Amino acid sequence: MNTVSQQATQYTKHQIFSRNVGLLLLSFFILCYSNLAKANDKEQLQQLLNQFLTDNTQSALKKHSKFWAEDLIYTSSNGERFGKQFIIDGINNAGDDNDQNENIQPPTYSAENVDIRLYGNTAIVAFKLIADTKNSTKQEKKHYFNTGTFLKRNNLWQAVAWQATKIPVT
Repeated sequence: MNTVSQQATQYTKHQIFSRNVGLLLLSFFILCYSNLAKANDKEQLQQLLNQFLTDNTQSALKKHSKFWAEDLIYTSSNGERFGKQFIIDGINNAGDDNDQNENIQPPTYSAENVDIRLYGNTAIVAFKLIADTKNSTKQEKKHYFNTGTFLKRNNLWQAVAWQATKIPVT
């Protein structure tokens, strides 16, 4: 081989090597960004759930309006199915009931065993809900399995489907 064709072959090998290294680096950065985005989405969903269950600094109406999507399908633990407007109407009508029952405190809520699974702009959030009710005569804890389906629209996660199942006391 003459010198010119050897240089051309080496130059071509160098180009191929550089291109492959570039593609490898690009793939690595895309993978890292994807994992970072997933971690960020899981963190956002965990915070959203925690704030919804425990944050008593904002009104119930504001919390529920933000948490539930307009097209929500909610199946309650007693087998009723309803949408967001039913929840909002219940909150708007609850003011009258709270004034008459001063001895009954609203329940406090917490979540255990939270499992968040991401599928692009869709997430499944499953957890055990603990509702702790205290009044002047007794304290009662109720446990529920909850599963919510969330969609990320306009960079905002909201629940579009919800299933609550009361865990029987054994």
